[in-house]
Parts: sequence; C-alpha cells; structure tokens
Amino acid sequence: MRLSVAFRYAHRSHASIRRSRAGVKVLNSENSFIPVNSAVSYLRVREASSTSGTSETVVCFKSHPRKNDGPLYESAVGDIVQRSREELKAIREPNPGLKPTLAIIQAGEDDGLLEVNKKMAGKIGLNVMQICLPHQCREEEVIEEILRLNEDSRVHGIFLHLPQSFLSKSVRNAIKPQKDVDGVSDLNVGRVVLGDQRDGFASPVAGAVLEMLARHDAPLVGKMAVLLGLEGPLKATLQFLLQNNGMMVQTHQWSSKPVQKQIMDSDVVVFLETGHKGLPPTWLRPGVAVINLSSALMEGKFSSKSHFEVFVAAVVICQHVVRSSRRWIQEQQYQPWRLRPLKLQSLSPVPSDIEISRAQTPKPISQLAQEIGLLPEELEAYGNTKAKVHLSLLNRLQHQPNGKYVLVAGITPTPLGEGKSTVTIGLVQALSAHLKLNSFACLRQPSQGPTFGVKGGAAGGGYAQVIPMEEFNLHLTGDIHAITAANNLVAAAIDARILHEATQSDKALYSRLVPSVNGVRCFSPIQMARLQRLGINKSDPSDLTPEEVRAFVRLDLDPEKVTWQRVVDTNDRFLRKITVGQANTEKGHARQTQFDIAVASEIMAILALTDGLADMRARLGRMVVGSSRNGQSITADDLGVTGALAVLMKDAIKPTLMQTLEGTPVFVHAGPFANIAHGNSSVLADKLALKLVGEEGYVVTEAGFGADIGMEKFFNIKCRTSGLRPDVVVLVATVRALKMHGGGPNVTAGVPLPKEYINENLQLVADGCSNLKKQIQIAHLFGVPVVVALNVFKTDTQAEIDMVCCIAEASGASAAVQCHHWSRGGRGSVELAHAVKKVASQKNHFQFLYNLQDSIVEKIRTIAQKVYGADDIELSPEAQAKIDHYNQQGFGALPICMAKTHLSLSHMPEKKGVPTGFILPIRDIRASIGAGFIYPLVGTMSTMPGLPTRPCFYDIDLDPVTEEIKGLF
Repeated sequence: MRLSVAFRYAHRSHASIRRSRAGVKVLNSENSFIPVNSAVSYLRVREASSTSGTSETVVCFKSHPRKNDGPLYESAVGDIVQRSREELKAIREPNPGLKPTLAIIQAGEDDGLLEVNKKMAGKIGLNVMQICLPHQCREEEVIEEILRLNEDSRVHGIFLHLPQSFLSKSVRNAIKPQKDVDGVSDLNVGRVVLGDQRDGFASPVAGAVLEMLARHDAPLVGKMAVLLGLEGPLKATLQFLLQNNGMMVQTHQWSSKPVQKQIMDSDVVVFLETGHKGLPPTWLRPGVAVINLSSALMEGKFSSKSHFEVFVAAVVICQHVVRSSRRWIQEQQYQPWRLRPLKLQSLSPVPSDIEISRAQTPKPISQLAQEIGLLPEELEAYGNTKAKVHLSLLNRLQHQPNGKYVLVAGITPTPLGEGKSTVTIGLVQALSAHLKLNSFACLRQPSQGPTFGVKGGAAGGGYAQVIPMEEFNLHLTGDIHAITAANNLVAAAIDARILHEATQSDKALYSRLVPSVNGVRCFSPIQMARLQRLGINKSDPSDLTPEEVRAFVRLDLDPEKVTWQRVVDTNDRFLRKITVGQANTEKGHARQTQFDIAVASEIMAILALTDGLADMRARLGRMVVGSSRNGQSITADDLGVTGALAVLMKDAIKPTLMQTLEGTPVFVHAGPFANIAHGNSSVLADKLALKLVGEEGYVVTEAGFGADIGMEKFFNIKCRTSGLRPDVVVLVATVRALKMHGGGPNVTAGVPLPKEYINENLQLVADGCSNLKKQIQIAHLFGVPVVVALNVFKTDTQAEIDMVCCIAEASGASAAVQCHHWSRGGRGSVELAHAVKKVASQKNHFQFLYNLQDSIVEKIRTIAQKVYGADDIELSPEAQAKIDHYNQQGFGALPICMAKTHLSLSHMPEKKGVPTGFILPIRDIRASIGAGFIYPLVGTMSTMPGLPTRPCFYDIDLDPVTEEIKGLF
C-alpha cells in the first residue's frame, strides 16, 4: 500500500457504549453500506433516546463532512508537525548547516504530490526534491536514481511515487533502509515484524492509522482489531504494529466466511475495498472504530485540495525524514570501538612469515571498518582484506579530539634493519588486543624494489605483521603505480615540449597550444594561470601581442638543466644513466638522463605530506622540473600537466586500511625514500587514525632509518606540515646493532652472522650503547620523552638484555623494556605498551630544532652539529651556487631534508658508534618545491638500487593450482 490512500475513521463517542447490536437504527437509508470511495470521512456511533423513552443506538453518517472532519485531521497533522519541528530544531542547533531533504521519484511530471509534500515539508523545515522519470521508464532507470540518492548525503529520505507494477522487490530493496521513509524495503518490514524499529521505518500509512487510533477515547491494549482486504507489506506492518501496541489482530479477505462475525466482535476495523460493494453498517457494533483505506487516490491525482488524510500520511513521511536526519547526525558522531581481536596461537620454533600470515583468517575489511567506527560510505573496498578510506572522515570527525601520537624510530641500523616495523605492529597488537585500548598502526607502503631485491617485504615479521602479507607487499591498492604513471607523464611532457619548441615557430606553437574548436579559441584554466604568472592580463587569445605570444608558448627549457627523472618500481642498476631521444623521429634531440626508483619520486613525497586534494594539486603544480636558459624555474603548472596529475592521483591520496595478525587496524600509505625525502608514512593516515582512536587511543607511526634521519625529518618536516605533536618516541634497538657499533665485524645481508653476534659479548654491547645514548639525546633535543624497545632475538642473552635496558635508562630514557613480539605477538609487547601508556600521559615540551627563517646554511649546520655531532659543514662551490639560486627564487625558508647514509651518524658508512671530529661535506643541494623542502646531498646518494647476485626473486613463485604465492618473507 502506498502513501496515496485516503483514511476513513469511525470514532466511538464513549467507552461505556453497550456492545449489544440490538436497536441499531440507520437514520439515512441511502447509506446502507460504508463504501470505499464515498465522501464519508468518519463514522460516529452514539446513544440516543427514542420518543418512547427506550434507549437505542444510532449510527450517523455524514455525507458532506468537510467542515466536521477537518479539526480531527488538522489536529493530527498539527501535532506531528509540531513534534517534527521541535525535533528538527534540536538537531539543527549543533548542526546549523543541516537541511534534510525528501527525494520523490515519480513517473511523469505531475506536481500534485510534490505540492502536498512541499506544503508539509515547508511547515516542518525540510527540502523536497522531485525526480521525474518517463511514464514508461525501465526498472534499471529507477534503481539508478535510487542508488544515486543513496549516496547523496543531502538526501535523508527517498519516497517512490510509482505505479504498483514498478515497485518490484529489486526496486524496493535498492533503497538504503535508513533512507526508506516509506518503509517498503524487506529489511524495514522485517524490523517491524521483529518489533525493532530503532534503525528503520514503518509504512507511513500504518503510522497514520496508529496516529488516528491514538486519538481514540479508550486505550488500545487488549482490544481486538480486524484487518480486512489488506495484503503484502502493509498488512504485515500494520498487523505487527498493532500487536506491538497490545492489541489482538485478525486478518481476513472479503471472501472469508467468518469475516462478519469477527467484525461484529471487534473494536477496530481497518479495511481496503478492492471490488466488493462495501462494508454493511449492520456488521458494526456500537463503539467500533472504522478506518477505511481508500484506493481512490492510487491513480496519483494529488492537489493542494486533497483530503486531509493525504496530508496526515504526507506529514508522517516528513516526520520520518526528520528522524532519518537525526540518525544520520548520530552516525556522523564519533562511535566507540567494538573491536573483536583475533586469537593468536604462537608456535615454537616460529614458522616463516608467510606461513604465519596464512595460518590466520583475517576479518572482512568491512567488519573491521565497522568495529572502529567507519561508515560504509567512507570505505572503498579492494577485495575482502583491504580498502581505501575516504578523506571525508576528517570533516565528519573534525571536532573529535586526537588520540596520543607515538613515533617509532631506531638507533643506527645494520644493513639488515632492526625491526621498527615489527615493534610498531607488536605495540599496537598489545595496546588493542591485550590492554583493550584503541590503537592504530600507520606504516609506509613497501616498494617492489626490496621485495624482489635483498630485504624482502616490509609487513613486519613473525607474529607481529600485517596480513595478508602478499597483499601488503605486492601492488597493494596501486598507489605506487599511480605515482609512476604521474611521474612519467611529467617526464614525457618535458621532452615533448623541448622537441616542439625547437621545431616550430611561435605562431605554429600558439595555434596548436590554443586551437580553434568549432571556430572558437579560448585558453584553458591552467593556461590562464600561466598568463597571470607572466603578468599578461588578457583572456582573448586574439589580443596577445607577438611578444606576449612568445613568452606564453616558450618555456625555453634547458635540456642540460632538466632535473626531473623517470621512475620505475624495480631495482635496475642499468637505468642509473641512460640516453633518450635517439630515434630518428626525435630529430637529434638526444639527451642524457636517468631512472630513479618510483618511491624516490617527488610525487611520493608530496603524497606523504599533503593534507587533501586541493593541497596536493597545488603542490603538484609547484614541482620544479628544470630551469630555462635564462635561469627561471619551470614548474608542472608551466607544462600544463597539473590537472592530469591530480586525476592520476585522486585515489592514491586515500590511505589503505588493513589489519594485523590480531585483527587490529593498520593504515598503509605512502613510502617516500628516507634519504632524499623524509621517509615517513603519510600525514593523512596519521590524521585519520588520530580521530578514529579517540582521545584515549594511540596512533603509532614509524620513521625510516635511524633517529638521526627519519626521526629528525619527522619532527622538522612532517610535524611542521601536519601541525601534529608527538607524545612519546619509541626507540628501537637490538643487541646485534649495538655490538656492531661497539666494534663488531661488518654485517652483510644474505651472509651468515659472525660469531660475535651469536655468542654473548658484554663488552661489545657496552661499547655500542654509545650510539643508543646519542639517539636518546637527539630525541631530547626536540623535548620528547623516549621509551627504548629492545627487539630481542633468540641469540641474545639475559645479561646482554639487562645491560642494554640499564644503560638506556641511565642515559635518559623514561623506560627501557625488552620486546618479544616476533615470537609471541602482542602478548610479547605488553610491557612496552604499559610503558608507552604511562609516558605518553605525561606532558612534554616539544620544540623544533631550527627556525624556518634561519638561512639555508645555518639550518644545515644546526642539523650537522646538534644531530650528527659534526664539527662543521663544508659546502662545495656547486652547493653554494644552488643556495644562492634558491634564495633568489624565494625558497630559502623551506625546511631541510638531509640526504646522507643511514649506516652511520656521520657521512661515512664505515664509522660506527658516535663519530666525532669530522666535517660534513655538502656536495650538492637540490629542492623538492612541491613537497616543500630543500635536500642537501652528503656524499653520493643512489636513487636507483641494484639487484644483488642472488635476489629474493629466486625464491618467489606461484602455485598454478592453488594460486598461492611462495617465497615471500
């Protein structure tokens, strides 16, 4: 049954009327039936005195009841309107921009229903949207409109004003139940049947029936109701609503034999006539309430003069829209977590990483998202175990206080790495799965280079890893591929522009750059922006002078000063220096260039530092790709490629949600190089996570390499950009690395460890703790407390472990604990979690190491002396010339991103421990203007790793039957 019905109401005058039918007299014999489509609006059953003095019951029919039935319906409408207005006012006080909208989908352009609903909506304060489809529209067209409205956050109610033949199950169930204000979806009907309407809506027709019965003189509890001629969802909805209000209900069709007796014994009759002549009044006993659901309006002929009953139903619809908007607002608020950790049974000896990963069954990513308070529309699933999270979450939770911010850094590592990722994951597993505190890990996305090269994957290890590890390490959601495509589009644009400028006249270039389309020439928006930068305030292409045309079309890029390189996400040493442009079609414009690995692209650094689409697009446009022959910087905006880059990156900007082995949430996003870039996961991932965990939660993010590189850049670059301030630093150390810093032999990937690293050697540990002490001091330069996490290996002895923890605390660490997450999962990091919780609750005095207004030289010197321990810096002539150029271009106030080896505090990889008495040489200085930093080069920095003699790919294979990946680690 649709909204388009009329109501007929029989109102009993007093509860004490006798139930006996004796003496009933029809005063108006022409109304011997209560017809479905008559003008009778309500029926009153009353007692009267006959002339003989005996009591009799009189049934009065009013043939023209407009004046008399108005107050009853106006009262119903008025009450609902008033309640809805008050409810909407309460909703809008904290949300003044909210204007709930009812969307009506109808076949044809009849405005009658729209006018009725606009009138009711206007009284309450709602918007009404009308979608008119063709009279003969297809089911697919209706569903398409429904799905569009489902995703429109402005729409809080969808009503289908369509012929019954259009209302298939597919159409009805296409509406989101929370927007189904007409109560037609199976889920909403089912909720009524189960007596739970907290998240759904009942049919407004049924709601209007209850509204009218509520105005009855007597309570409904214990009374008998008969539903006659009703079918489908309306019958089920009304039946269970009445039962939920304490009534006994019987349903009948007109052909049912006992129908007369049941009606004669009932207190309420609700009927729909579908061909029968009518309901004889002799079937009605005194005091019965009769509601006639007329089908007269089923043809959809509405007007502002429609029966009051139409307005009752319409206002109930509007009431549902208000309630839908209230529920929507409640959904937008921060939701407490309902995290269900996954059980973890650790084995000894510890199996391979991939065996551990496959032994655990991850939760569906939609379930994890729901558990941590994400809304369905904020999730974009990539399969069953990973999903992108929309940035709209930041707006939704903008007033939610941030949680605690924890940075995981490390001492100067061996080439094998010391386990910052495993510590990060083990810590959040301990916080969430064992201490029952909301926590999020924010990790960088691994490059394919190390996955197939030497180091393997970066999903953690042992019982502290992100699952599925194959998904984490291979492609993920394609962000690196998007960066590769965007980066190489810029490279292609550069070489194409150099070629075209060298082979065409100004006029030919201009005609091609600003072509005539259908006889009209106009500048594109990005070309208008270039004109403004050139100081040309003209918008008509025909108005430019020859000099202005030349300035516009000629970037005059110097091939020798192009700084932009192509990228590929594979370790390939033979791309470190290449020649392009050797084909005959390039007309002799060959030049020498190179490939970098994809994660070294400035676009990756931009992705990690941006705070939204608009900011990312602006940063992409500012990227400097080279210099003109007269020394002017040429940007991506000058090339006209910025908009295309933003399009390629529009999905990559969303962090990817995954989970740990114990079912706790992880954001994986961005993975910039930690030498020429800042080496941290994205600002956006951290910001989203800090909102989701809540004020008492924890976000644990990881910095690349040692604290002297990754942590310093995290503070001086990432924290400046994000505005976030860390609460505690977790400094990861290993006995293995400390022994190396204490004078132990070199450690080489793929080669068995020397005996010094297997056997106990307290002297090497004690000497190597000098590096640990220095890294603690670096953190204190920024005013942040430190918790040392000793990542324990099976070869470590208890004496070595105790020594490290004792020295760490004596060196200023707030706590130092041993961690066994690799072999035990979160259970092995509970002590670390307690220490982090305690220290993070204390106030710190965070500060930056330098002021941005300091000169480039002074900023470099500050880092070299205070962080690395150098006596001073030495600038090469080339570096000094670059500094002068950047100052001239206005880039002098950017932060510094030092590019040096991660294997030593100094620029000399072989110098372990805490080197002193050295001068830090700056051989060159470059700029990532889009990312927003200057990066000095200390020594030789390779941006394209090479493959070793035996790369990891020797062990990686695919089972063609099961499609399982083998050999990842």
